[in-house]
Amino acid sequence: MTEYKPDRPLSGAFRAVWRWHFYAGLLVLPFLMLMALTGALYLFADEIDGAVYRDLSRVAPRAAAASPDRWAASAEAGLGGAVANVLVPAGPGEAVRLTVNRPDGGKRTAFVDPHDAQLIGSTPFGGVMETVKQLHSLILLGPWANYVVEIVAGWAIILVATGLFLWWPRGRGVGVVAIKAGDPGRRPFWRDLHAVTGLYAGGVIAFLALTGMPWSAFWGDQYMAWVKDHGLGRPAAPSAASPFAHAEHRDAPAGVGWTMEGMVMPGPPAGPGRLSTVIATAERQGLARPWMVSIPSDPGLAWTVARQVRQVEDTRALYIDATTGAVRADIRYGQFGVGAKAFEWGIAVHQGTQYGWINRSVMLGGCIGIWLLAISGVMMWWKRRPPRLSKGRLGAPEAPPGPRVRAAVLGIVLPLAILFPLTGLSLIVALALERAVSLLRRRFAFT
Repeated sequence: MTEYKPDRPLSGAFRAVWRWHFYAGLLVLPFLMLMALTGALYLFADEIDGAVYRDLSRVAPRAAAASPDRWAASAEAGLGGAVANVLVPAGPGEAVRLTVNRPDGGKRTAFVDPHDAQLIGSTPFGGVMETVKQLHSLILLGPWANYVVEIVAGWAIILVATGLFLWWPRGRGVGVVAIKAGDPGRRPFWRDLHAVTGLYAGGVIAFLALTGMPWSAFWGDQYMAWVKDHGLGRPAAPSAASPFAHAEHRDAPAGVGWTMEGMVMPGPPAGPGRLSTVIATAERQGLARPWMVSIPSDPGLAWTVARQVRQVEDTRALYIDATTGAVRADIRYGQFGVGAKAFEWGIAVHQGTQYGWINRSVMLGGCIGIWLLAISGVMMWWKRRPPRLSKGRLGAPEAPPGPRVRAAVLGIVLPLAILFPLTGLSLIVALALERAVSLLRRRFAFT
């Protein structure tokens, strides 16, 4: 097996950074590939959902309209539970979707014809795209996996930073802007493909990783707490309304975005609430469809109606007294602080909705780039792997000791480890493991 020889000897700093680039890829590429695949699918959530549930989600448009209270009654009678939220569609040719909480603790999504209130059918909660979403967030692996999202995102940024360091020419013409080697059977081809893909997709990958941080249990919560403490987050409730409160999980409003997530508005109940009253108020307020109505189980809470938007500037949520129809609060994007605006904007771009098809295409390119980088990285390793992997060697690039070498690595990795603490903690674990493996290799004389 012929190994690629550079034009000039590689410096110790280069080999040290290369070593950590190798280990970073080894740690997170399986997770990144899963998240890239599911993220790419989620970019086409509307198209996939429409194709899978076409028979359930499409109805014959008619002038007649049944009372919204009948929609809820039909879903509850058919599925044997209580309606938690209602997605009112944009047009008369679409079914209403209602989330029903069942007595056994499960959830289902009911499809109801808005014209005659007939139950068309139901699916597991959220359907196929909910499964894709849970795979993307790794939550299917368990609650602990939410912390893995932050670790993976932090290491992805480290991969991009160290990759940029390795790509920098330094007088060498190694796949700088185009693939020069034409033989896929040789390592230089995969090296060039890896370098060029990283060059053009690296910025998008780093952006996806950074804007994915809001989904993390630690960093996302810390960021939102900092934004709130510095007056840069959600607005205060109107002076005439009750202050916002943090809801119990079952009463957290759906579809309100990350800034208003979990925010409810308590108030003295004037009587039993009605879905028809809330929807009539939303219509009078000129709230553009589609929107999500959240029905709290606590009768002392206002109902929430949130517009389902693609651009963050269209964000709007109404807090409505379900008995009288009075609007207690009307929250819009312009009222958010700069921190919350940046937060919401990053999420919208991450999901490919903010700037239309161009946005979606760029994010899709980043997802494809992750797979190309992973495949080309594995191929490069395979073509330079040690002849006997069983001797405790993975084929990681060797890095000579020295303060300059350590400075090169720490100068790139340490600031990111401080910015993302869970990534920093995983770095300490990785260093400890590397030290342990090195001691074992010396003890058992692996060569």
